[in-house]
Amino acid sequence: MKRPGEMKRELAENDSTPLYAGVKQVILDRIHSGEWPPKYRVPSENELVVELGVSKMTANRALRELANEGELVRIQGVGSFVAERKGYSALFEVRNIAEEIAERGHVHEASVVVLAQETASPEIADALELEIGAAVFHSLIVHSENGVPVQIEDRFVHPEAAPEYLHQDFTTLTPNAYLTAAAPLSGSEHVVEAAMPQAWECKLLTILKTEPCLTIRRRTWSAKQVVSTARLVYPGYRYRLEARSGKMFEE
Repeated sequence: MKRPGEMKRELAENDSTPLYAGVKQVILDRIHSGEWPPKYRVPSENELVVELGVSKMTANRALRELANEGELVRIQGVGSFVAERKGYSALFEVRNIAEEIAERGHVHEASVVVLAQETASPEIADALELEIGAAVFHSLIVHSENGVPVQIEDRFVHPEAAPEYLHQDFTTLTPNAYLTAAAPLSGSEHVVEAAMPQAWECKLLTILKTEPCLTIRRRTWSAKQVVSTARLVYPGYRYRLEARSGKMFEE
């Protein structure tokens, strides 16, 4: 743990950068050095204001951007925590789409279409291992990259796995990031298929009905409990998924 004032000195050393970027770098240094491990609660906005002498707006922006970049998980009413790192192959890695977009140097935005408690249909009940008609949490979110829709995330969540799910602001925190913190991932199942979009999907993705899409159906577990089942729809000409295996050698 850094002693009082040490973070402020580190910020001063980077005074050629914007203040919010300096705050981000100070936090990232703590994370990448291992001093702040996964699930560690980082200082709050108010604590950063006192420790670093910055405005609350600056502290908020730094924390918000780090959450969007997948470095932190912000849980409403609780605080910000260092995100866990997972080792999966690229294609079937359960990744934070905001992090993927940020790695390309682009801007991620999310539009929440649905966030509500519903009753489980037979298909959803089977996927979540619940009784038909049981209460489930449903979110429907459109993720955009530089203002262009690139993914529909249609997700159903087991209420016992993430009881505070409906109270999150998924315009600033992705479901992936929140669920990773609330119910750490222990396993996943994927089904990939090509499909023509439904009329409502065309509207949300601003594509033609003739535009083929790539669809991933994904279930995730924490320990032995199913956490969520999600249907992820990508416009075929705007997004691609990649995977590599084995070692790459130069001749």
